[in-house]
Amino acid sequence: MKRTKISLVALLILTVVGCAPEKKDNTLNVEVYETSERGNKLTRITEFTDVDSAAAVTIRPEQTFQTITGFGGSFTESSAYLLNKLSKKNRDTILQAYFAEDGARYSLTRTHIASCDFSLNNYTYAPVAGDMDLEHFSIDEDREDLIPMIKDAQAISKDGFHIIASPWSSPPWMKDNKAYVGGKLLPEYYDTFALYFSKYLDAYKAEGIDIWGLTPENEPHGNGNNWESMHFTPEEETDFVQNHLGPKLEADGKGHVNILGYDQNRGGLKEWVDEMFKDEASSKYFAGTAIHWYESTYEVFPETLQYAHQKAPEKYLIETEGCIDSEIPMWQDDAWYWKKEATDWGYDWAKPENKYLHPKYAPVNRYARDIIGCLNNWVDGWVDWNMVLDRQGGPNWFENWCLAPVIVDPDADEVYFTPLYYTMAHFSKYIRPGSKVIAVENGADAIIVTAAQNPDGSIAVVVFNEEKEAQNFSLTLNDKHINLKIDGQALQTIVIPKA
Repeated sequence: MKRTKISLVALLILTVVGCAPEKKDNTLNVEVYETSERGNKLTRITEFTDVDSAAAVTIRPEQTFQTITGFGGSFTESSAYLLNKLSKKNRDTILQAYFAEDGARYSLTRTHIASCDFSLNNYTYAPVAGDMDLEHFSIDEDREDLIPMIKDAQAISKDGFHIIASPWSSPPWMKDNKAYVGGKLLPEYYDTFALYFSKYLDAYKAEGIDIWGLTPENEPHGNGNNWESMHFTPEEETDFVQNHLGPKLEADGKGHVNILGYDQNRGGLKEWVDEMFKDEASSKYFAGTAIHWYESTYEVFPETLQYAHQKAPEKYLIETEGCIDSEIPMWQDDAWYWKKEATDWGYDWAKPENKYLHPKYAPVNRYARDIIGCLNNWVDGWVDWNMVLDRQGGPNWFENWCLAPVIVDPDADEVYFTPLYYTMAHFSKYIRPGSKVIAVENGADAIIVTAAQNPDGSIAVVVFNEEKEAQNFSLTLNDKHINLKIDGQALQTIVIPKA
């Protein structure tokens, strides 16, 4: 009898234990990729230490902002020329790195209409003065280098990519100074220049290249009259788009091509969006606004970006050009790209009251800080300048040297993927077109953060720590969280798979 009681008690205990609810696992499932001054290059972090952190980063996917158009770089004649000087193996390596599924997966790109500073020389598609019907229009100058680079990239890219095309100048004979550099488009040639765009779109389409977007002019305030340029005021460009370019493209069945106005530095943005979007008639043909970062490669100008968005909340706001300029690339020296050694043109040439906008600042920091700042202030696309340059920072007919994410030595057939390549990939590879920027509550003072939810439901969180010391933080989504650590001087992309 006693033995029977013990068996019943044991059975009762086992029954109670068996019915007890399982402990819920609140650990957030993540994949972490890091690029750092210490040597990580988009390296997956697989070992996590359980660190305590009061610095909380909370993701709020229920609060959404802009839809992402894409990230990428620019097809220039300089880059295409250099690729043609490399071995087929190295040429393919670079294009795969930018466009393949296991590469950076560039989704938004830019190219120049006729020549720019990163061309081998000055050229136009309409060289015959007075050719009002553009019967002699030809893109033959692009056939040797530029067009093959774009087509090879197309063949590699699984999802495809958009191309924004920009002229640095109209044909010189259409301008008041009859030169490639400076001057204004004469009003009597507004219709002919609109035809120039239409013929360009047709010529590239015949090559199998569809152009997604256009800007009427690269840097309409000019560039100090140094290389190809043409000046527009906000009123003049709006007139050109509203009454000439927009109607011409519409009449020619090209109304789907997105016209992005302005295409210069953020500091002058307000006066341009005020004019472009002042009423329904002026804004009809503008799909959005294009901006550059050269006003300051340190300051993001969040108030200006917010203003531009509020002025035209349904339009695109795309950063179409940025690079480290006034610098010659450091060859195979990763450490330099993390040091505060790089300058931009303003470090030497800006007015004294604007010097603070142009400090020495590490190249990686410039890119990471700017892209995150842009995403957190309504910018929906970010396009780097040249994809490939040589050890001098060219070729460039004006000797306007710059950096690029990939540097090559064509004579030795060598390729150097700088840390800037991996910095760009942190965004382009994991934040895909169609994703929505989502809210982040960042309680960590030492890091900056942005996040986006992709069309497949996954979430990409990008974290940048420019401090020398590693930082601990907790990442929370809904009722799950994980404690993480980011190295000093490091950029992380944290991918949260769809639940």
